[in-house]
Amino acid sequence: MHDVPTISVEVREPLTRRTFNSRLFRWHAHTRRPLLIRDAATPWEVLVAEVMSQQTGVDRVGPAWRRFVDRWPTADDLAVASTHDLLAAWAGLGYNRRALSLRETARSIVANHGGRVPKTVNALQRLPGIGPYTARAVAAAAYGVPVAPLDVNVRRVVSRVLGEAPTPIGFQATADGLVARGQPGRWLDAVMDLASATCTPRAPRCDACPLASMCASRGANVVARPRSPSVPFPTTTRWLRGRLVALLTEAPAGAWVELPQSLGEHDTAAIATAALGLERDGIFELNERSARIRA
Repeated sequence: MHDVPTISVEVREPLTRRTFNSRLFRWHAHTRRPLLIRDAATPWEVLVAEVMSQQTGVDRVGPAWRRFVDRWPTADDLAVASTHDLLAAWAGLGYNRRALSLRETARSIVANHGGRVPKTVNALQRLPGIGPYTARAVAAAAYGVPVAPLDVNVRRVVSRVLGEAPTPIGFQATADGLVARGQPGRWLDAVMDLASATCTPRAPRCDACPLASMCASRGANVVARPRSPSVPFPTTTRWLRGRLVALLTEAPAGAWVELPQSLGEHDTAAIATAALGLERDGIFELNERSARIRA
C-alpha cells in the first residue's frame, strides 16, 4: 500500500474591517513614526501639512510646517500674507507654486467658509489646489470622516491585501470599507507607515507584515519598473528655479535683483528661461535682466 502524498495548502484568514484594523493598530502601536506634522491640532494645520507633504518627504516637511503654522495659524492669516514672505517661509520645500496655491485656498476658505476649513470631501475638493487625496486626508484626519485617501502608498497596501488592481471602478468604496470607524486619521497614519516600512514597492517584507495572514498577495514576487537613470539635482531646472527664488527672497521685499550670469552649472540662457517660467507662474516680475518677487 502506497502512502498518499500530503499537499500543504496555506489558508488565508478571512479579510474583515475588524481583523484588518486590529492587526494594523497592534503593529502600529510599536512602530509609529514620530513625525512632527502628526502634531497638527486644527483642521487648518492638517490642511497645511497635507499640502506641504505633496512631492516632499515628510521628514523634511516637519520643521517648515511648524514654523509656517506658527506664523500663519489660520486661513485668515495666510490669506493676507505677501508673496515675498510666503516664498521665504516655503524655502527648501520645492515646487513654489504650491505655496501660492495654498494662499488661494486660504482666501477661498475665508471668502466662502467664514475662515473655517470645510468638513466634507466634496466641499474640500472644491477649494483651489485641493485634489481627491488631500480632500479625503483632511476630512479623515481633521473631522473623522471614514474615507480612505488614495495616494500611491495607500493604493499599494490595499490593492495587495485585496489581490486586485488599484484602479477599477469601486476600488475607492472598497478601500473606504476598510477604514476604522471613529479613527480614520489613525488608520491613514498606520497604513502610511506600513507602506514605508514593510509593504514597500520593490521588496515587501511579508514576513514582518501584520496583515500577512489575510493578504491575497502574500509572498508574491513583485515586478517593479526599472528605475530611471538618476540626474544630479543641481543640474535640474527645479534646482535652478529654487535658487532663483531663494536669491530674490533673500533681498528686501519689492527690491529688484539683477539675475546672475551663471548659477552652478546653468548658464545665462538657462537662467533666463527659468526666470520666464517663474514669471508665467505668477512668482516673478521681470525687467530686462532684473527680477523681483511679485507683490
